[in-house]
Amino acid sequence: MDSELVARWDRSVPRYTSYPTAPHFKPSVGAETYARWLAELDSGLPLSLYVHVPFCRELCWFCGCQTGVARKDGPLDAYGARLIEEIAAVAERLSGRFRVRHVHFGGGTPTIGGGRLVGAAMAAFRARFDLEDGAEIACEIDPRTCTTQTVEALTAAGINRASLGVQDINPEVQRLINRIQPTDQTAAVVAALRGEGIGAINLDLMYGLPAQTVARVERTVEAAHGLAPDRLALFGYAHVPWMKKHQRLIDEALLPDGPERWRQWGAASARLAALGYTAIGFDHFARPEDPLARALAEGRLRRNFQGYTADPAPVLLGFGASAIGALPQGYVQNAAETTAWNQALRAHGLATVRGVALDGDDRLRRAVIERLMCDMAVDVASVAREHRVAPEALDDAFDELRAMAGDGLLALDDRRVAMTETGRPFVRLAAAAFDAHLHKGAARHSRAV
Repeated sequence: MDSELVARWDRSVPRYTSYPTAPHFKPSVGAETYARWLAELDSGLPLSLYVHVPFCRELCWFCGCQTGVARKDGPLDAYGARLIEEIAAVAERLSGRFRVRHVHFGGGTPTIGGGRLVGAAMAAFRARFDLEDGAEIACEIDPRTCTTQTVEALTAAGINRASLGVQDINPEVQRLINRIQPTDQTAAVVAALRGEGIGAINLDLMYGLPAQTVARVERTVEAAHGLAPDRLALFGYAHVPWMKKHQRLIDEALLPDGPERWRQWGAASARLAALGYTAIGFDHFARPEDPLARALAEGRLRRNFQGYTADPAPVLLGFGASAIGALPQGYVQNAAETTAWNQALRAHGLATVRGVALDGDDRLRRAVIERLMCDMAVDVASVAREHRVAPEALDDAFDELRAMAGDGLLALDDRRVAMTETGRPFVRLAAAAFDAHLHKGAARHSRAV
């Protein structure tokens, strides 16, 4: 792909882990609305649960997550106690005892403090919900703070999938992002996890970081492959210093430009394909036997706030500061800051402070966007018919799509859209063509590639 083409299409768009996206959530959907939506849920629906832990021992300068530094364990223990109260409060508003198919602990660093918080939350979940046999219980891990005792605590809690941040193995890149993490340290944690029976391993890699080059990204891919992960995520660094002030510590002069980012993504993707991984969407890769790859092959791949998933549950309940939930009626989000989350819980029993109720047009566009993001193709007319809407309802998107087709990023056949391999990393731009909310307000997003 030439530099002119990259420059033309390297725009800022959402990641589409939901639709409408979080910048369009409103305070009119609060705790009272969430309580009503919970009470309305059919007890036969399976659930997924997400827990956000907004603490790290130190801050990585590239981080875009909702987190802060906790040097001591006091704030963690206080947060864990309030989290147990929130779990109870949500469960009490449900119409019965629900089945759970998937649990995910994210952050921040969920294992901070040795995994006690994870164990306590899992005990609370088991007391209030029925975990299905074979339920996936996943946890994000920072290898720099993961000890033998931490691994033992995770095993006791029932964790069966672990996601480890690697980003880049080059010492200079690590220094520039304030994350010093020798490869041997990561390998030791992977070995410890497998030794305790946690065999499903995900690794997170990044491109577009300061001082990264194609060669450095390729060496990171090779090192990650040497750890034999089941899945790898290849995230493009999102430089959003207007949202995350600590990113101002990164020297913008050392960030790769658009064409270089594209070369890094292309080189890493090609190497992962050569190593036998299946491309999942625009930023994930998995072994062919992994549930994520099987879901893709069978047309069951989904996308939620954790990214690509094989989890089919129609309800996601979020716990902790900033956590987002998805219900048939709409989306809800907790107060982002820990203090505000505490205050909301005390005042209302629930920490929901904003969200959005879905209407028919939202559901139609969400379905189109999800299929395009997951399958790299969508038959718009077919999806419209499933929603009992005329196929012409989304024709407003096709002017932009025709322009992308003219540059070889996708193919159009009547109302069927299919990304080309060249266009795969630009799928968010194609999805944005269907976004009726995108230009409302002043939300700013990360670069497409």
